[in-house]
Amino acid sequence: NNQEPNNGTQQELTADKVVVLAVGDGGISALSQILVALPLNFPAAIIVVQHLNTQSNNSSSMADALSGSMTLPLKLAQEGEPLRAGMIYFAPPNEHLLVTANRTICLSQAAFVDFARPSADLLFQSVAASFKQRAYAVVLSGTGNDGALGVQAIHKMGGKVIAQDESTSDFFDMPSAAIATGTVDFV
Repeated sequence: NNQEPNNGTQQELTADKVVVLAVGDGGISALSQILVALPLNFPAAIIVVQHLNTQSNNSSSMADALSGSMTLPLKLAQEGEPLRAGMIYFAPPNEHLLVTANRTICLSQAAFVDFARPSADLLFQSVAASFKQRAYAVVLSGTGNDGALGVQAIHKMGGKVIAQDESTSDFFDMPSAAIATGTVDFV
């Protein structure tokens, strides 16, 4: 899962756009459909926060499983790493992933936020501050309301927000909470 981009100057530069995806229960199918469809020259960094059983290491095994079917390289995010366009970063299990003002990754084992670590809300809020109108948030199937505060921050800073619809969600709690904020641009 530590594939590195092997060509293209754009991928070597720090990203100026980012797509952040929050996925929980029942969202793996939708996530894989989205990631498989991204073209090799995708112009933004992609960050995935997946809610997991905190005793497991499923995020790294999921990244390994998906890597064979992706056109874009993917990896577990590492502390201090600059975000690059055309790279898919997965939050490590049981760690919050945030983005700093200089668009590098910051990992934290700070307290759970609404029973979640990693937290979509923390990631979305940090991305909103760093990328402003060049941030895109996607909330997929999952239980709870993680992401609802974060999508408001993305919207407030001029970014775009997408939520999975009820008919394709196994668990509509997360998308529904995002939609209820009134800040979702597309369902």
